[in-house]
This record gives sequence, structure tokens and C-alpha cells, in this order.
Amino acid sequence: MMNLKELFQMQRQLDQHIEEKHPRENGEDRLAKKILALQVELGELANEQRSWKFWSRDQKPRVKVLVEPDERNPNAFKNPLLEEYVDCLHFILSIGLEEYEYRVLDEVAMLPVNRIINFEPIKYESITKQFNYLFNQVGYFYDCTADHEFGESSEVEEQYEFIYRMFIGLGEMLGFTQEQIEEAYMEKNATNYARQENGY
Repeated sequence: MMNLKELFQMQRQLDQHIEEKHPRENGEDRLAKKILALQVELGELANEQRSWKFWSRDQKPRVKVLVEPDERNPNAFKNPLLEEYVDCLHFILSIGLEEYEYRVLDEVAMLPVNRIINFEPIKYESITKQFNYLFNQVGYFYDCTADHEFGESSEVEEQYEFIYRMFIGLGEMLGFTQEQIEEAYMEKNATNYARQENGY
């Protein structure tokens, strides 16, 4: 199992850094924006996966693309599919952290990982179904958060758990190992800090 506690802690630090650079405006529903961002990133992930593009002869996932070599990538290749997957993971973790940090002072207790009961991945028969049901689940989760505050409703927490389990199932279906995901997450996390410093 991935080291969720470490990933949530890293995400919390990044979120706090972003909050300092981009403070919330009065009345801003940042959770709704994070949920929309997750939907967009899921779409970008599906776009890199490609197997559902019945109209195209090119249905192979984008897992190895030539890029300009640099210090972080001396081999001059990147894996766009994995990169999009960890972009989604950033928002899933960030959504899980939403509101917890404002309610609980104890660092360990505020981690959503302590509220996830079942870590068993959910997988459907095909990647196309997995994407469709995951999109639907994120939409339903948004409906739940509109009716209840996150962190106060067991239904909201339950729906978040389903998103997490379906997303981990998708990662397995895409062929990613937990080690690959964690390593790619940490690389993208560092990139996100650099982007904030460069006025992204």
C-alpha cells in the first residue's frame, strides 16, 4: 500500500504554500474548484490513455514521449500517462485535506487517511467503464459536499473513500506500481513548488 500518510503530509504542505501565495477570497468555494480541477485532470489522463478513441488508429497509451533532456530527466523521455495520473492524485489528496486542517489541531488526526476504512481498490471490467464510473463518482461527491460540509457528514467521507478506491483501481489497471506512483508524485510535487516560485 502507498504511504498515504506521507503523501497527505506533503500535499498539506504544498496546499499551505499555495494558500500563502493565493489566499482564499471571501466566500470562495475552493473545494468546488478543486473538484472541477480533478475532473479536468481526469479528462487529461483519459486523453493520454487513448484506448477509448474508437475513431483513431492510434489507441496506445502515451507512456514514453521524447523530450528535451534536463537535470531531472537526463534520459530525455517522460511518461505523460503517469504524469497525468499523479496530477489527479494531487487533487484527490488536496480534496481530502479540505476542511480537516481547519477543524482538528492534532496533526495525525487531521489526516484523511485515518478516516479511510477500506483501502481495497475498486476495478470495473474495462478502463472505459472505470473512467466513466470515476467521473460519475466525483460528480456525486460534489453533490454531497453541496448538501453537507466536508468533515461533518459520513456520506461525504464515504463517497471520498469510493473516489480514492476507484482511483487506485484505475492506477492498477493502467499498470502503475505503487513505487512508480509515489516517485512520480514526489517529482511533480517539487515541480509544483517551483511553479509557484516562478509565478505560475
